[in-house]
Amino acid sequence: MKLLFGIIGGILAVAGNLPYLNDIIKKRITPHPYTWFVWSLVSGVTFIGQVVKGAGAATIAFASSEIFTILIFIFSLRYGFKNIPKRDTYFLVAALIGIVPWIILKDPTWSVMIMVTIDIIAFIPTILKTWQAPKSESPILYGSNVLRHGCALLALSQYNIATMLHSLAMIVTNTVMTFITILRKKSVTRVDSFTPSK
Repeated sequence: MKLLFGIIGGILAVAGNLPYLNDIIKKRITPHPYTWFVWSLVSGVTFIGQVVKGAGAATIAFASSEIFTILIFIFSLRYGFKNIPKRDTYFLVAALIGIVPWIILKDPTWSVMIMVTIDIIAFIPTILKTWQAPKSESPILYGSNVLRHGCALLALSQYNIATMLHSLAMIVTNTVMTFITILRKKSVTRVDSFTPSK
């Protein structure tokens, strides 16, 4: 059964990320390169930590997602968000500084805890960008991420901080992003519909 949830999680990773990549190439959405750069690093470290701590079949979903995370970062350099405010650079620096204690500690549990903190910090520029420009993101990716991390939790062979924390944090943050993209789009559409034409 755990293998099945792991496979479903991998399928959800593909189902959520492929349309997102397509939307990037067609310039329908603009991912934030800072966020995706940090996520590429964090997801890789978290994946290794989860393997070491016995995540089992859940690693299928994590590995599938990591491949797309790297691809999306690469595409974001060309097609992504360009008008990056200075505050986002502070979040990037803060996230990268967090890598230092990870290098020093070299413990899978602490590594995952630090990486999850960095992951959340890296999420902030994307959340702020999406709040201001909700059409720049797609709820499909973030909604599928919630389901994928739910499947990953069910697929775990060992339940501990190192294997569970990342998915729990991602369920919360991706739920927030899903609601922002859906509700803010509706709000902006309503405002636009009442804007008198010139």
